[in-house]
Amino acid sequence: MVNYRKYISGVAVLASGFFLAQSTVSTVLYSQAYENQKNSLNLPSPITSVAERTVLSAKELVDINVNTMMADPVLKNASWGFVVYDPKTKKVISSYNENTPLVPASTTKLLTTETALNLLGENYRWMTQLEYSGTVDESGVLNGNLYVVGSGDPSLGTNKAGAWSYRDIISDFMSGLSREGIKKVNGDIIIQTALFKGNIAVLPENVVWLENNNYYLPVGTTREINPANEKLIVKKSGFSSDKKYFYVSPYVKQMVYAEKYDGDGFLTTKLPDAPAYLANSFRTTMVKSGIGVTGKVTPRMTDATPESRKLVAAYKSPTLGDIVFYTNQHSDNSLAEALLKTVGFQKMGDQTSESGRMVVTNHLREDSFDMIGLNYMDGSGLSRSNNVTPISQVKFLTSLMDEKYYKTYFTSLPVGGQSGTLKRMFIGTGNGQVFAKTGTLNKVKTLAGYLKTNSGKTLVFSLMVNNYSGSVDMVKKRMEKILEPALDL
Repeated sequence: MVNYRKYISGVAVLASGFFLAQSTVSTVLYSQAYENQKNSLNLPSPITSVAERTVLSAKELVDINVNTMMADPVLKNASWGFVVYDPKTKKVISSYNENTPLVPASTTKLLTTETALNLLGENYRWMTQLEYSGTVDESGVLNGNLYVVGSGDPSLGTNKAGAWSYRDIISDFMSGLSREGIKKVNGDIIIQTALFKGNIAVLPENVVWLENNNYYLPVGTTREINPANEKLIVKKSGFSSDKKYFYVSPYVKQMVYAEKYDGDGFLTTKLPDAPAYLANSFRTTMVKSGIGVTGKVTPRMTDATPESRKLVAAYKSPTLGDIVFYTNQHSDNSLAEALLKTVGFQKMGDQTSESGRMVVTNHLREDSFDMIGLNYMDGSGLSRSNNVTPISQVKFLTSLMDEKYYKTYFTSLPVGGQSGTLKRMFIGTGNGQVFAKTGTLNKVKTLAGYLKTNSGKTLVFSLMVNNYSGSVDMVKKRMEKILEPALDL
């Protein structure tokens, strides 16, 4: 915690400016009632005058602003932590509660995306291939099967990060059939992607289903989820197998849909099956184009006696670097969870959240991440059971500055006042100088990344606020106020 004592002798002449009742709080306060009373309160104020800035160093200004926020009505009853760190000297410049485990929200994606870059490489791509078995006769009839072979591409058909749409991929597949002279298929269209085998699991504890209108429905079951955080509104009777069941997120009061009702108030959810959608759309396009298909679209997760097959067309996803950029710029939850499952598959052979979490935590441990206070529950940061300390975040970010993929990682972070989820923060001071991942849940606001100071130095920081009063915009203003003098370090 910052201590005033060492500044007393240097700033005695300014004491009245810092602490007297005549000084007003310059930040936006959280209620009109407080606004009407603020002139009668004896609160410390952020440093604002030219004279004060001339006498005090940038570090002292940071420390005093932190101390000021400790008494601010928006933050005084919150759990929050802050640290700004010099990666060259490996020393903390200023901090508050830096060793306190806090809910990191979407700054969790910093760990997920880095693990993927480290283990897979920034040029990694997912492949989705069209193949066929059997033979094509002189009249263009394929006596065999078509295969759509997936690899877990998280961007398939989404247009995210430059990914092709389903229509574009199908058009490419149709061109492949034309090159092979295939005019009719006497067989099935088989979906083969063993990655998704057994991909049903208990969801991470305290998952936040909907935040800021960002729809996210992971695969799994609500069984063993804390019922205090998941308010079911399904009816107790009258269920039929073809109905979609739903419940309300307690955080934003919106409905979340599920695939199945398991009884006793439990729901099972399911991710959209991208390869199946692609295969069915492909079959429809073939039929409309006059290419008959006698069989049906069917999954084949495992194949004990695989047929000999020929490649017709192959779609490559955007690079992992592109996917990470999109994920961090837009704080995309579904992509982050898919990256988690991909690293799980690459290391452990099955694409489940459990394997992914094990791979990420093992990677962090091997890279000397400060594991004290870490609780890594999902890839996106939607779980309120995630915990991390501010000091571990900054040391982690510092350690990446020597990695070969650091430029790609750094570029993926939103830029204050300019891009991504930071476009509306640091519009004035700090514009173009703050490169950080944001995090937002109900009553949780976090920010972690890098600062480019006015003198050209790169500093690393983490600022996490849990259980604040007032609105998220009020917290964002205070975050800006804390970091503003750090730009002069």
